[in-house]
Amino acid sequence: MTFRARLLLGFGAVVLVPLTVFGLRIRVVMANRLTAEYQQRVAALVSVIRADLDQRSAGIALRLAALRDAIPRDNRFRAALQGGERTYLLDYAGDAMQLAGLSLLQIQDETGRIVSSGHFRNEYDQSDPALPRLLAAAPGRTALVQARTAEVPFLALARVDSVRLGGRAFTLVGGIAVDSSFLARLTPDPELMVAVALPGDSSSVVDPTTRVVDSLTVTFVAEGLDVVFDSDRPDEIGALTRLLGGMTERLRAGAARLREAERRLAMGDLARQVNHDIKNGLIPIRNVFRHLGQAAGESPDRLAAAFRDRQATVDSSISYLENLASNYARLYPQPARESCDVNAVVRETISRVGGTGPAELRLELAEDLPPVRTDPLVLRRILDNLIGNALESLAAQAGRVTVTTRANGAAGVRVVVADTGKGMTKEELNRAFDDFYTTKPGGTGLGLSIVRRLVLDANGALRVETQPGAGSTFIVELPGEGA
Repeated sequence: MTFRARLLLGFGAVVLVPLTVFGLRIRVVMANRLTAEYQQRVAALVSVIRADLDQRSAGIALRLAALRDAIPRDNRFRAALQGGERTYLLDYAGDAMQLAGLSLLQIQDETGRIVSSGHFRNEYDQSDPALPRLLAAAPGRTALVQARTAEVPFLALARVDSVRLGGRAFTLVGGIAVDSSFLARLTPDPELMVAVALPGDSSSVVDPTTRVVDSLTVTFVAEGLDVVFDSDRPDEIGALTRLLGGMTERLRAGAARLREAERRLAMGDLARQVNHDIKNGLIPIRNVFRHLGQAAGESPDRLAAAFRDRQATVDSSISYLENLASNYARLYPQPARESCDVNAVVRETISRVGGTGPAELRLELAEDLPPVRTDPLVLRRILDNLIGNALESLAAQAGRVTVTTRANGAAGVRVVVADTGKGMTKEELNRAFDDFYTTKPGGTGLGLSIVRRLVLDANGALRVETQPGAGSTFIVELPGEGA
């Protein structure tokens, strides 16, 4: 072996091997340190969430305690339990749930028979004795419960309480909905997300309408995603830095997708909430009219007395619906009703359209068109969406988009947006106006659903004629000024 070879071997043994061991040791230390730091953050987040859940559980307990004290003083409820007014028994939990600010309320007798349900009226007379027992055995007498309304299933943080009436024991199961807004309030940091992990085991299922979930898992998604890890170093530290950068970039993209899914879920929750709130106001009115119909058939002479007896219920429900309408109206301002020149709005909208590429944009506007009574801003939004969709359907190829206006007799004015694009299949047409349905990469799936809502808000009508490969024609009919 030459002197140079021996020198290189000695240099490797003395310098390179210790440097390699040192680099590997740094990598292990840094990985352990990062792991420990994230574990501490997750543990702190879990502690905060547990404290918040304990506080919410205590709030549910207070509401159930107030209900437990109120039930024995309600003579009508006592009489209904003895076979009296069944309608009052059916409505009791729904009214009490609304007043207590709960999302779930069930009243069971000592056998586990449901005598009144606020979240799902049709649970009446069903049996679910295992639910109170499982809640009573849960830590803190609180658990995550899967229940359902008349429309959809939902999750609720629930507790159990009991009350005695005339020597009989009754169980109260109450809870609040665990929806996207509930989870969002658990952490104020937009870079953190809390998710509910449902167990795959279905052994705890007692009834299709009610299931107790065994655990609530807090999932840590990402934190500090605005940090950039970048390095040009060729050593182990540089490699680890670039690895962390790639992981962070993937986490950042995943967090963005999760936030978009959360936004869509929140909109769905709002829609379900509106539906649920309206039904809460209509159910008592329906029950009153059923009672009046029964009284009219059995004792017509008692009809006036029956109406006086239930008039307060009708008045209360109408007042509730009026307040509800006022509250939701603040979310969407009422469009103005004023005289509108359709041709002028069409020209203004076209002037705002950018380059159309090889596509031809043609106007065929009728002269002496009568004005319509609608909000010009609403009409412009309708045209913006329809013309934009028509141009996009041409896929940057040669084609034609035609906007036509003409009088529609006494009915008002007809606006037609037609294109020579790819058209739609029957399946696509059936879903075209669904929220979040789209066939375009990066599309929101809201354009046509917004158009339909705006046309209906303007007291108009919307029709579509389409064939695959032959383009689509959207026909908007708006009422005249005298309509």
